[in-house]
Amino acid sequence: MWQAPAASASVPLQYTTNRYVGSAVAASYLASEPDYRAVLTREFDNVTPENEMKWGTVEAVRGQYDWSGADAIVRYAQEHHKTVRGHTLVWHSQLPDWVAALPADELRRVLRDHITTEVKRYKGKVRAWDVVNEIFNEDGTRRDTVFRQKLGDGFVADVFRWAHAADPKATLYINDYNIEGRNPKSDAVYELVKTLRRQGVPIGGVGIQGHLSIQYGFPGEYRENLARLAKLGVDVAITEADVRVPTPATAAGLETQASYFGQLWDGCQAVRRCVEFTTWGFTDRHSWVPDVFPGEGAACLFDENLNPKPAYTRINP
Repeated sequence: MWQAPAASASVPLQYTTNRYVGSAVAASYLASEPDYRAVLTREFDNVTPENEMKWGTVEAVRGQYDWSGADAIVRYAQEHHKTVRGHTLVWHSQLPDWVAALPADELRRVLRDHITTEVKRYKGKVRAWDVVNEIFNEDGTRRDTVFRQKLGDGFVADVFRWAHAADPKATLYINDYNIEGRNPKSDAVYELVKTLRRQGVPIGGVGIQGHLSIQYGFPGEYRENLARLAKLGVDVAITEADVRVPTPATAAGLETQASYFGQLWDGCQAVRRCVEFTTWGFTDRHSWVPDVFPGEGAACLFDENLNPKPAYTRINP
């Protein structure tokens, strides 16, 4: 994971810690933008496909697989000695309509086949998988997805077992947003992981997305929450960090953003089993935030011209 930094004016992020330092990546930008590729290669030692491993991409039409984007990212990672975080196997969003329309027995069989096919394809090439993504509501109740409706709550244990059978060496995560601090949602994740571990389910980690906004306070008891999850005997990871600010961004806004990124980073460094710090993209040139949160943006470590922002300096002094 760690290696000595090359001589340069500044030390790339991947050399500043013994955690994996990653970014979400789009295969199209990786192929078409040399400057994007160069910064990614220099700064990070882990990559997460943004959409290329999601069910809606790899099998939008039943039986017709498209692995081109995922293969390209995995190939890039191998060529540049980086690890890969697989994202994501089971998610209610970006799910093809044909999957949701299946009767229960067929859905269970197709779900097992999907997980087995994808995980086996990248066996030994993907370090960690987000197996189950975003299954809780804000109040800690289970999200009423098609998987829960037709297969019951027990599907969660099943999918971890199927993924483990396909690649026993990959670390398997549950992943969610708004679970950075102590709240009903993070409490629910804690209780589920504790239960699964007691049942012998091969869950190895909790992914904490880290999508924050400076319009709200920094999550309370963040470090304490990381620590209590780690005490369950699992790894924890910051998997999708970004910090959005009102736009156009001001100097004050970017300084507050830097403080939030710094607190996320420092908390991970303080917990031994926080093994990864990954951002959801690294440049404002390609951020999802403005499309989803009108009036907010500038959420990444680098600006649209790939210049480092105060947040970058805060976690890489």
